Amino acid sequence: MEAWVTIAPRRIPNVDDRAQGYAVNEIFILLGIQTWKPIVTALMLPPLPLIVLMLIGARMMYWRRGVAWFVMLLSALVLYLSSTQAVGEWLERLLVPAGPPLQGERIAELKKLPKDKAAIVVLGGGRESFAPEYGVSNLSPQSLTRLHYGVWLSRQTGLPLMFSGGVGLGDTPGMAEAEAAQRIAAADYGVKLRWVEAESTDTRGNATHSVAMLRNAGITDIVVVTHGWHMKRALRAFDNEAQRANAGMHVIGAPMGLAMASERTALSWMPSPHGFTRVRNVLREAMGLLLGA
Repeated sequence: MEAWVTIAPRRIPNVDDRAQGYAVNEIFILLGIQTWKPIVTALMLPPLPLIVLMLIGARMMYWRRGVAWFVMLLSALVLYLSSTQAVGEWLERLLVPAGPPLQGERIAELKKLPKDKAAIVVLGGGRESFAPEYGVSNLSPQSLTRLHYGVWLSRQTGLPLMFSGGVGLGDTPGMAEAEAAQRIAAADYGVKLRWVEAESTDTRGNATHSVAMLRNAGITDIVVVTHGWHMKRALRAFDNEAQRANAGMHVIGAPMGLAMASERTALSWMPSPHGFTRVRNVLREAMGLLLGA
């Protein structure tokens, strides 16, 4: 009888990987500071750079008062705008366009794919190492929405489901994200994940381990589920890995979380936690695309 769950072996990047582009991931690995990546990323994203700029402006008050006021006011304005939904949505369309969602005819086309040759891969987006209300680990809201859409898409198309996600570089030790997803999918949705990839620590790891597992299973079509702002980098990672592995795979994007803010226009220009998170997500993805992460 065929096993429902497969765990991918750990893989170390080699020279062939770097030949396709000396990306920032490989630099961190070569220097032995891969665990620093979440910290470096956080330092480069709002609000810290803007706070530093404001402090520089304050120090300039002693010899360039006019320039100092300009620097501080500009920093405050950018900090304000980087906390709004309106700016987050604009940056998303400009920097990391996701493309259209799977609808109608495109879902009908997925239904026609051979069920033993295609798979839906849900990419993890974080986990709670321990949720006291459940007494076990849990997925983050971001991961839960991805799993929810993946289950829905699997039911619409009949394609088997995979969840990819281990313990992130910035996370505390504990149960892998994919293992929590496996439990939630079975208990809350009555769905058995066909594959569980629990070794990856980032997007490129998702692609590396998932492609290896699916290639061994004879899969030729991969439907990648993730948030729209993350889709561009995710597709690049999966396409690159499929080419590197000479797997002959076709990668299809299934972006979700594409809804615009439902609040009134005036409120979308007001600072909010959702706006701040959206701007940071977009800027992180744009930075990752630029640096090859």
